[in-house]
Amino acid sequence: MALRDKALWDKFLNLTTHELSAYAFENIYVWKGTFDIYWTLTQDNLCIFFKDKIGCFLYLPPLGVQVTAEPIEEAFRIMDKFNHNSTISRIENVEEKDLSFYRDAGYTCKDKYPDYLCKRTDLVKLKGNKFKSKRACFNYFTKHYEFQYLPFSLRYKAECLKLYSIWMQGRKLQNQDRTYQGMLGDNLVCLKILLDDFRNLDCIGRVVKVDDRIKAFTFGYKLNQDIFCILFEIADLSIKGLSQFIFREFCQELTDYKYINIMDDSGLASLKKVKLSYHPTRLIPNYIIQRKNAPRSS
Repeated sequence: MALRDKALWDKFLNLTTHELSAYAFENIYVWKGTFDIYWTLTQDNLCIFFKDKIGCFLYLPPLGVQVTAEPIEEAFRIMDKFNHNSTISRIENVEEKDLSFYRDAGYTCKDKYPDYLCKRTDLVKLKGNKFKSKRACFNYFTKHYEFQYLPFSLRYKAECLKLYSIWMQGRKLQNQDRTYQGMLGDNLVCLKILLDDFRNLDCIGRVVKVDDRIKAFTFGYKLNQDIFCILFEIADLSIKGLSQFIFREFCQELTDYKYINIMDDSGLASLKKVKLSYHPTRLIPNYIIQRKNAPRSS
């Protein structure tokens, strides 16, 4: 996978409207430091494979004008060549609109973590009792701190990475879960890739300076005409209300969009609690597709 693939991938990703945050070049590209990412065109369908030491899987279903059996079967044949255990072969991030096709074709469909979709105006206005604590935190920050809210510039790259490392260490001390700690490390790799290639990716970034130092940053990307995705949001944990401030300010700018996708919770209860605190308008279902009778490995 390389930046030169972006134009081709965007063509296939935009053949239809998607709601899951996974369906964007930017979202996929940042994972190239954690996975080997390969792609191929099979019967006019784009197939994107992720491979690591555990095995190989299809990150998205084959992308084409319509869902057909042939590229799916070919994708499983490719995965089986890599995987010692063919039950590892799977298709991730399948949307609900395609589920009936896979079920009718005899595949097993399993739930994956859903994305959280919020109404942008809710996140900006913070009206009502349900947003009372968010309002209070936002107001506390604006009242007690001198700050600057600025567009991201590459001159802030080193400071953003430093802030993430400090934030990560704080989170690790609070949560000893191995999966969570591994996710924090993976996200640092993703952040470095995003910042290294920021000029060539269709991402928007904002930072907040307090006492002339970067204390928060956020990045996101357009998914479709109605939905904008938040890819990163990191804030100094010691500054009350800062995370609520940068999130609201960023959403306030995004006037072209009706919804904000704040991505999934990776199955983590603490992250789920935070995302639900923004009262999403709905959860976007996400599925994993596997074969009912996968061939045994030789």
